[in-house]
Amino acid sequence: MRRNLFVKTIIILFLIAWAVYALYPTYKMYTLTPEKKVQLADQGKLVPLIDRSIRLGLDLQGGIYLTLEVDLPLLIRQLANVDDARLDSIMTETKQDANIRSADFLDLLASRFSQGGIPLNAYWGERGESDGKILSMMRKESEDAMNRSLEILRNRIDQFGVSEPTIQHVGKTRILIELPGVSDPTQAKELIGKTALLEFCLVKDPAVYSDLLQKIDRTLARKGAALPDVKETAAADTVPKKTEPKESKDKTVAISELFGEKQVEPAEGDVAPSDTTALVDENLFKENPLFSLLRDARQFGHEVAVPTKNIALIERLLSRPDVIKLIPPDAQFLWSSETFPMGDDKFRELFLVNKEAELTGKYLTNAQVTIGSDPENAGKPVVNFTLNRAGGRIFSRVTGANIKKRLAIVLDKKIYTAPVIQSKIPYGSGIITGMPDMDEAKLISIILRAGALPAPVSVIEERTVGPSLGQDSIDAGKRASLIGLAAVVVFMFVYYRLSGLIADTALLLNMILLMAALAQFRFTLTLPGIAGIVLTIGMAVDANVLIFERIREELKTGKTVRAAIDAGYTKAFSAIFDSNLTTVAAAVVLYEFGTGSVRGFAVTLIIGLVVSLFTAIVVTRVIFDHITSRRTLTGLSI
Repeated sequence: MRRNLFVKTIIILFLIAWAVYALYPTYKMYTLTPEKKVQLADQGKLVPLIDRSIRLGLDLQGGIYLTLEVDLPLLIRQLANVDDARLDSIMTETKQDANIRSADFLDLLASRFSQGGIPLNAYWGERGESDGKILSMMRKESEDAMNRSLEILRNRIDQFGVSEPTIQHVGKTRILIELPGVSDPTQAKELIGKTALLEFCLVKDPAVYSDLLQKIDRTLARKGAALPDVKETAAADTVPKKTEPKESKDKTVAISELFGEKQVEPAEGDVAPSDTTALVDENLFKENPLFSLLRDARQFGHEVAVPTKNIALIERLLSRPDVIKLIPPDAQFLWSSETFPMGDDKFRELFLVNKEAELTGKYLTNAQVTIGSDPENAGKPVVNFTLNRAGGRIFSRVTGANIKKRLAIVLDKKIYTAPVIQSKIPYGSGIITGMPDMDEAKLISIILRAGALPAPVSVIEERTVGPSLGQDSIDAGKRASLIGLAAVVVFMFVYYRLSGLIADTALLLNMILLMAALAQFRFTLTLPGIAGIVLTIGMAVDANVLIFERIREELKTGKTVRAAIDAGYTKAFSAIFDSNLTTVAAAVVLYEFGTGSVRGFAVTLIIGLVVSLFTAIVVTRVIFDHITSRRTLTGLSI
């Protein structure tokens, strides 16, 4: 008897010591002053301390909640062998059906083809013979795309340094992401939403580019574009006088009045476009309407510059059917990723590059951010990339065959840099420049290392929880927990007297062990988790209520105090165990099938029930055994 009591006492003391050890980092973390946090961060000690502290969920420390949707129609379209107007029409109609009927996209697509009497192998013939096999292939590819997207997003977020993110499938095409502690939603969406399609494209010869611009300019001039009579703006010397015979005489003109273009009215609920005007050189417009929208930027190290105010109009002009016919089938226009200043305005460079890439990012093995050391990029962030052996051979061949030509490095159809190839590069490595700051460079390196998404994703729901709101939730949770704890403690002491005080001691130990388990095993505490703790407080004394009522009944039969205690614990155990077991089973189901917030509630409830079972049955019994083993009691305060 005494031996068993000694062993149980040692176990309880060990658990108390472990709980203090596990909770000390949390206590230290949340009592640090801002100055001390900065000091520890400089010493590299803050992150290890955070890792050992209780982790707070999105709703407590603030952060971002995103629901993403993978562009399944685009993925299926990319698998097609043929892409024509008929497929475009069917895809558009199917997407509209899916939005209205909330049905499976692939089933609706197969139905559309069937209604039109078109076999699926007309577009996906290389993927299978029968419609059934092709449809099965599409489902397999879509599932694979979802799994790859999930893994790539997880890799990106892990490298971004978010603590305890939640990333999981929701339905067939949606992904739920929770990023606790992230305060910049724009940066998070930039990280998550980039397709990360890296391409190396040769820039077209300047003579070819110039000839194409002249053809487009003559076509637009034949359309009889007329410059509206609008109030002049102040002259903008955006192009140096050395490179232009006349000083540019700019006018701000409504886009809707140029080239017979009508302003497209936004649909109901849409936001009106921000760029509704353009900057036009009045001296050039009548004879050279296109060139009046462009600026010569060779003196600044660029070819063709476009004022940011004119980008919307240039894009509309380049998408006109009569202009598209003039663009060579092997060429495409792309914009520079960043703007650059000339005079008082900001400009982007417009490139003409090969449509077919010489090399893609699938050969990339690593990408790291460094500070440039060459004169052109000294002190600026650059991304050093390395290709695998196969990519290195292609890169060596391309650079060797195109010396003195420009090679554009394109990420998601934006050109970050287009250096002139000075010599053959045999080792499959290079640098990406053009990033405005270190944060952008780090973002690009993370995306490149994690890989490209198999299909674009779009944010369909976004919620941001501010740190102040999270602190309010913590304060409210603390208040509720303390009020609940105080109410239970007072009730137990008043109703069961000294025995109730023993139960209160076990309840306090229960709370300490519960919080220690959350810290030690890296569980995340959420607002529903706090609700689970409050519920645990009420349920923790339920076992003691059953035991104490049984002890009262045994004392009324005339049994001794020791015998009544033994009988009370023995007879109440089965009821206590069964009730806790069924509640734990329900909590396990919640954890297995619930989402982030529900799982947070389930975690604290499961741990709380297990711990309360131990403290109510073992800890209180040990305390009673210590009391009764020292002297013979004739009565019990219960």
